[in-house]
Amino acid sequence: MSLSNTDVKRIAHLARIAVSDEEVGATLDKLTGILGLIEQMQAVDTTGVAPMSHSQDVSQRLRPDVVTESNQRELLQSIAPAVENGLYLVPKVIE
Repeated sequence: MSLSNTDVKRIAHLARIAVSDEEVGATLDKLTGILGLIEQMQAVDTTGVAPMSHSQDVSQRLRPDVVTESNQRELLQSIAPAVENGLYLVPKVIE
């Protein structure tokens, strides 16, 4: 797929990226290289290759899901400036 300078300016506009007229040529070269790499990867025969989420066959070590902290709600709310019905009250900041 080949791009033109007009395509680069349109892509930059859609991506909300400011690209000056001097940068269009360099950006065109970079985008052409990226698209060429994508074409090379799409040309590779991947039949028989199972999709994978990680490049190595690893598994996450998990810990037991148990509560390790005690409930300190009453203690923490006792030092709060304003509490009502178990909720912290904060000053209104938007009028």
